[in-house]
Amino acid sequence: MWKKFLWLTLGLAASIAAALAYGAYRWQSETNAMHARLEAGRLPMRPTVYQASELIGLPAPVQRYFRAALTDGQPMVRAVTLEHTGTFNMSLTEPQWKPFTSTQRAITQRPGFDWEARIAVMPGLPARVHDAYIGGEGILHASLFGLVSVANMRGTPEAAQGELLRWFAETAWYPTALLPSQGVTWKAVDDHSATATMQDGDTSVTLLFRFNADGLIESMRAEARGALIDGVNVPTPWEGRWSRYELRDGMRVPMEGEVAWMLPAGPWPYWRGRITSIAYAFAP
Repeated sequence: MWKKFLWLTLGLAASIAAALAYGAYRWQSETNAMHARLEAGRLPMRPTVYQASELIGLPAPVQRYFRAALTDGQPMVRAVTLEHTGTFNMSLTEPQWKPFTSTQRAITQRPGFDWEARIAVMPGLPARVHDAYIGGEGILHASLFGLVSVANMRGTPEAAQGELLRWFAETAWYPTALLPSQGVTWKAVDDHSATATMQDGDTSVTLLFRFNADGLIESMRAEARGALIDGVNVPTPWEGRWSRYELRDGMRVPMEGEVAWMLPAGPWPYWRGRITSIAYAFAP
């Protein structure tokens, strides 16, 4: 009997290992396909370097930001690859923070990104997530082991707007994308904040940027981004905050951040992370 039990146990373990390997293969294949679409969507960059003359006529806090974050002659960021670690809140009703690691690839023209994350839902049970904006399409795909989909939303105007808002909010990591020459329109609010608007295809987004005493981006806010509440996409105020700026490849960029839904009861943070690696590709 014990030999039969041993063979059954070994057979079950082998089946689980094979399923996990297949799930990892499927997920990596999906990741490769998404990144190929990102690269295929690239457009030529003009101009290829930042010139301080672009700042003429911009609101005062925006001018201070670019002077703090960039130097004249800085090459335009064409793409960036980031690695993060942090915690993710899995619930909108009670704190359920889980550790995550992620890799993110973003391109600036045409705007697009893929955040590919691994969240430890419980010991031995990783959730894999793609949060992306590719070719004008918003994508959210979450899967257990890369095999069982638990969320798969894509192709709607709401998804496109929500994911383009995320790309726009994260431009502090690739700050040349915020320049007027890259299609961004700035409007003054006060001496420490301004709104920025951009359009990609049929999707237009606006964010309120606030700047700190050093002139750098402290926070950004959208008045309506779709939050998934009880399975329904609900427009909800959304805000992110940046901190611990460092000089990387001639640019001052934030290394830590927090993102929150601004619920009626108050802010509800759901992403807290820090960059562990950042690598840029610049316009030739």
